[in-house]
Order: sequence, then C-alpha cells, then structure tokens
Amino acid sequence: MAITGTARRFDIWLVAGAIGLSAAGDFIALIGLGLNGNEMHGDGIGVAAVFIALWAPIAVLAGYVGLVVDRFETTRLLLVASLFQALVGVALAFASPFGLMLALTALLGCGVAITQSAEFALVPAVAGERNIQAANGMVETARYIGFAVGPLAGGALVKLGGVTLAMLVDSATFLVVAAVAAALTVRRHPEPAAGERRRARDGFAFLFEDKLLALTMTVATISLVFMSASIPADLVYVQDVLGVEDIGIGVVLTGWTIGMVLAANYISPRIAAPALATAGFAAVAVQGLGKFVAPLWLVFWFMVVCYFVGGMGHGIKNVAFRSLIHGRVSEDRHGRAFAAYNGLRNTAELVALAAGGALVATLGARATLMVAGGISALAGLAGLAFLRHRSFAMRSAAAPVESPAP
Repeated sequence: MAITGTARRFDIWLVAGAIGLSAAGDFIALIGLGLNGNEMHGDGIGVAAVFIALWAPIAVLAGYVGLVVDRFETTRLLLVASLFQALVGVALAFASPFGLMLALTALLGCGVAITQSAEFALVPAVAGERNIQAANGMVETARYIGFAVGPLAGGALVKLGGVTLAMLVDSATFLVVAAVAAALTVRRHPEPAAGERRRARDGFAFLFEDKLLALTMTVATISLVFMSASIPADLVYVQDVLGVEDIGIGVVLTGWTIGMVLAANYISPRIAAPALATAGFAAVAVQGLGKFVAPLWLVFWFMVVCYFVGGMGHGIKNVAFRSLIHGRVSEDRHGRAFAAYNGLRNTAELVALAAGGALVATLGARATLMVAGGISALAGLAGLAFLRHRSFAMRSAAAPVESPAP
C-alpha cells in the first residue's frame, strides 16, 4: 500500500462534501426515477423495480467492486466513475421505455457501488492530523445532510421540471464529485503484497476472519434488518396511532437526524480507539431502545425525544463501526472491506424494507416498533456481553489485520 502526496487540512472536508453530495444525488435520482417508474408501471411495481435496480448492484457486485477499488489508484478511479455516472444520468434524463430506464438505473447503481467504496477507502489518507473517529464523524454528518436534503430536492426538481431536470441536476452532482477527486493531492495506490492472490470474496473474509469485526458485522446486520423493517411503521404510528398528520413524521425524523449529527460530531471523536467496539454495541442498544420505548407512552413529543436519543445512538454506531474497519483492516484492503460492508448493509436493507410493510400489516405499527427496536437493542446488548467474556476478549485482542508478509 502506498500513499503519495501530503494531505491538506481541507482535503477531508472535500471528501466529506463529496460523500454528502453523492448521498443527496442518489436520493434525487431515487425520487425522480421512482416517480417516473410509477407513471410508467403503476401499482408500486415501477417504484420497487427502480429501488432494486439502483441498490442491488451494491449488494450483488460487492466482491468485484472491492477488487476494482483495491486495484486502481483511488482518486483517479473516483474521478472516472463519477464521470461515468454523469453520462448515465444524462441518458436517464431522456430515457423513455421502462426497460431501458431500468437498465440505465442498474448502470448508475454500479457507479454508486464503486464511488461509495472508493470514498470511504480515501478517508484515512485525507484525515490529516484528525483521528479516524473525527474524520468519520465529519463524513457521517455530510451523509446525513445529503440524506435530508436529497429527497426534498428530488421532489422539488420533479415538480419544477420532471424527471429530466432531476436527473440533469443529479448528473451535475457527479461532475462536482469528479472535480473534488481531481483536486485532491493525496493518491492511494493499493499495491498488493508479494504473493497475495486477490479474490472477489476477500472483503467478506476480511470482515469475518477478524473475531471482533465478525461480531461487529453480525450485530450491525441484525440491528439493521430490524431497524429498516420498522421504517414503514414510523409513518403509520405517527398518523394512525398518535393522530398527528402533515408535518408530524417530518418532525420525528428530523429529531432522529439531529441526534445523529450531534453524536457523530461531538461524541464519536472523543471515543478512544480501544473502546470503539464497546461504544458501537452500546450505541446499537440505545438506537433500538429509542424505537422500543417510544410506543410505551402515546404522546407525540415523547416519541420525538426518544427518536432524538435513538438517532444519537445511530450516529455513534455508524462512526464506531466504520472506524473499526479502518483500524483493523490494512489500508490496501479497505476497498474490498468497505465494498463488502456496503453489500451487507444494502442486502439487509432491501430484505427489511420488503418485509416491513408485511410486518406492520400483521402486528400493527405500535407492536412493530417495539419488536424491531427491542430485537435491535438485544443485539447490541449481546455484543456487549460477548466483549466482556474473557475467552472472546483474548481471541479478539489481536493487532489489526495486516497484509500478508512478502
């Protein structure tokens, strides 16, 4: 692994901004293409097809994406992939047959898979004097802002100029990300160690051969499945159970987002590296309890407070888990490791979102929040229990994973 160039103080801001802009652009595309898909193919099938086409490549191609990110110089790869996405975005702005739109959306998803992994692989190189928790806190905050702005911008753009305007603006965001990649002075050259054979399954092996990361990935996946499955219940619970319509769900989700941002920026950087796993599992428990406790008292503002606290747990968890991967997987393997991590996350989210509606229909919104939040909290507590077990602590105390010796 070779890093050339000197990280400037504002390079991490450029990368964080690019990640935030990418997140916003993804949601602009998702809203625009989803609405367009619904017009072309109603009954929800068109919307579901767009979601699958955009996000499935991140899960299905994770191993191969990781190989690409760990084979080529990362800033140039980010530049080329972003330019490719810009071209696909322009094509999508004028695509009319439903099949062609889905094919182009899948190509866009392939670009998203590459740029996401490349951006996170660059974080240690551009962090400068900041510790990895602080750098990831900045990155997570940028992502959250993108998540908040993207859907609003996508809806407004579709209303103003249809899917054509939305996709042209999305293409413009890719051009900005490409410009950021060109402006970075740091270069990440992921050179393989002598004799190392790179395989598509490597990323998953890196995450699960390390005992601590294996426990982390297990807890993260269980939590994500149930937290994502509870998303449809949020709206139904606020409107149908609490009787708060219009901006009610917006207030609840804003409270969650503010909690995420504050915790990622002001708490996560203060977590010592050896305590990242403990903090991450405790944060998973807090995140789950935020949803589990909220329905116990049928008061809207009580739910807002619970979701604010749950959002804080969410923010700490994301920073802690990403920082663990950065710290325990050698830098020449970060592309494969983060592609695998993104693949796990997207698989869990696709499965959970598909099942979430059925869960609400079967249990009701209130019970769904309690079950989903409770199981997520139990996953975090189980992670803490494993950490305290002496035999596990001894097995997981090994140094961060390094590249094979020459």
